[in-house]
Amino acid sequence: MKHYIIVKFTEGTDVKALVGPVRKIFEETLSIPGIRELDIRTSNSDRSNRYDMMIVMKMDQEALPAYDASEPHHRWKEEYGDRIAKKAIFDCEE
Repeated sequence: MKHYIIVKFTEGTDVKALVGPVRKIFEETLSIPGIRELDIRTSNSDRSNRYDMMIVMKMDQEALPAYDASEPHHRWKEEYGDRIAKKAIFDCEE
């Protein structure tokens, strides 16, 4: 399946500066059995009604509970949660 995390950061956040540190956290999830791929994209639009970052993970559906319980997932929420204005999570088949 594909697991999408689509994020709108708080106003004034330097999204481009966050790409490297966020990627580093999420790359650690690739060691979780069943998580196979990671792609992180930033928006090419500066419109205020657009989200800023999309994190796409390809994983077995059975890997989702392990991801939810993982240290990198908790660190993502702890380190960046206060900078997130909105977030959408979407899961679908590949």
